[in-house]
Amino acid sequence: MKRLSALVKLQLSLCAVLLLAFAAQLQAEPAQRIVSVGGSVTEIVYALGQQHRLVARDTTSNHPAEAGDLPDVGYLRRLSPEGVLSVNPDLILAEDGAGPPETMDLLEQSQIRVVTVPMGFDRDAVTAKIETVAAALGVPEKGAELTARVSAEIDRAAGRDLTGRKVLFVLAMQGGRIMAGGTDTAADGIIALAGATNAASGFEGYKLLTDEAILTAAPDVILVMESRGERAISDETLLAHPGLAATPAGQSGAILRMDGMLLLGFSVRTGQAVTELAAGLDGLGS
Repeated sequence: MKRLSALVKLQLSLCAVLLLAFAAQLQAEPAQRIVSVGGSVTEIVYALGQQHRLVARDTTSNHPAEAGDLPDVGYLRRLSPEGVLSVNPDLILAEDGAGPPETMDLLEQSQIRVVTVPMGFDRDAVTAKIETVAAALGVPEKGAELTARVSAEIDRAAGRDLTGRKVLFVLAMQGGRIMAGGTDTAADGIIALAGATNAASGFEGYKLLTDEAILTAAPDVILVMESRGERAISDETLLAHPGLAATPAGQSGAILRMDGMLLLGFSVRTGQAVTELAAGLDGLGS
């Protein structure tokens, strides 16, 4: 009887070992059903050549164009767990700040692997994003190659001296007031990389400005995202704003428009963004 009991215990132990080994093998297998949340993350997945593993993306993921063929699980900061889980992912790559927090908590509790990709607004932040995504996808060598290329592109594009050019990034207009980008924003970061000066440097984040604050900022150039529909702000609307109209930018009509994801994404195209922004600012000053 004791011998039988010992045999049963041995068999149970072997089963436990096999189950643990099987679970470890499953965890080691690279994810094949990936949801990418955040346009910068999606661009990196494509640049790494791993887009065949994507099963869905969020609304901000609009580049490259073929990403639009993937199912859309919703806006970056307004995700629903049902929408994300409906595509049966085995990995979720999400920009830091994706949410709402309760959705991210539920996704993590679902036992699906969630990797948070760090945000930031300089060259090092871009390389950290690439390295994080490449590691999560199990392709660190490709990540190293992409990091080297993108870093070199940013270094070549940056370094121009346009510090005398004061730029006001206008995110939106609300109730006739201008919402501008201050410090610790993607707008501030890209303006700095282009060698120019952020005219709205007295506050952090995005903030509605008074007319007096706009006059004090005295921008030489107004920078806005290309947009359509309800969020679009025409040149006429900007130049008719009493605060902007009285600034050097308003008086000269110096308005520069760029694709929003290219401008603010801080991803694999940031070198291109810096080049285009610097060229645009230089052209408006000539």
